[in-house]
Amino acid sequence: MSELVEKQKSELAKIIRERRAVKNNYTDKEVTEEVVLELLDDASWAPTHGMRQPWRFIFVHQDQKADFAKKVASTYPEDKQENRENFLNEPNAFLVAIMEVPDNQKQWDENFGAISCMLQNFWLLAWERKLGVVWRTNPHVYEEKVKEILDVKENEKIVGFVHLGYFEEAPKKKERIPVKEKFSVYKA
Repeated sequence: MSELVEKQKSELAKIIRERRAVKNNYTDKEVTEEVVLELLDDASWAPTHGMRQPWRFIFVHQDQKADFAKKVASTYPEDKQENRENFLNEPNAFLVAIMEVPDNQKQWDENFGAISCMLQNFWLLAWERKLGVVWRTNPHVYEEKVKEILDVKENEKIVGFVHLGYFEEAPKKKERIPVKEKFSVYKA
């Protein structure tokens, strides 16, 4: 992209292009409930069909993380538990994203779209503060025992574990396939 075009990009466009998944190398800075709530409050302005707002979130603070990691890791086969517990202890905190699951496929799709938009908003807002985010959908998000640990209701689905931690150095940019290669114009 030419330098002139890059300078003309809005701040929002720049943030969208700069945002990365921060999977490790977190600092020791605490991720507080107050910051997460503030980010979620702004992120909740995401599009949501019928104003259903089909989401809820469970915050796991660093003080509770070790216990939480041990419980979630215990749902794996014994030979994988230590690895999973170590993996779950890497971020500073978690935000578990939970979606209401309606009987109607159309509303299911709309609900998933809404929570996905909200999570993207959250991610962009966190990025501005150098709060690293990665949305994980590891096997434990589908595990019934994990749903029990988190008191996820029958009509709900864990959409993902959002790993959180402040960072100093952003991960390297990975190029995207040019949109033009995935774009066409309908012709009758």
